[in-house]
Amino acid sequence: MARAARKTESPDLGILAVRLLFGLQADLFRRGAEQGFGDLRPKHGAVLAHLDEDGLRQAELTRLAGRNKQTIGAILDELEKLGYVRRAPDPADRRARLIVPTERGRQWMELSDGIVADIEKRHAEQVGAEAYAAFLRTLRAITGA
Repeated sequence: MARAARKTESPDLGILAVRLLFGLQADLFRRGAEQGFGDLRPKHGAVLAHLDEDGLRQAELTRLAGRNKQTIGAILDELEKLGYVRRAPDPADRRARLIVPTERGRQWMELSDGIVADIEKRHAEQVGAEAYAAFLRTLRAITGA
């Protein structure tokens, strides 16, 4: 009986968050594939979303992505084989390695930034610029971003 009643209720925060994430990923990677980046998958977003042109350490990527070291390491191995990142010595600590985007990685960064901006523009037009800005402020506050 509780299940039937639940179907008529509004989706909870978890379902809404998943819909938002999966919708953004589907649009981003579909449009990226149309522009020649068909070798990327949503799982690669755990690293690609946090790439920095100057590079960053794997431990920092792991922290930012909220994933474990092994998962990020496997994604980095894939992205390196695909030509999106390279591992380079960290000038601040020769024992450490930086994850640095390649030219292809920088092209993806530029394209994906534009696609995400377009998605955000579409959302703002859908609900109004003020409401969307308030939504982002609230989401940042809730997630501690």
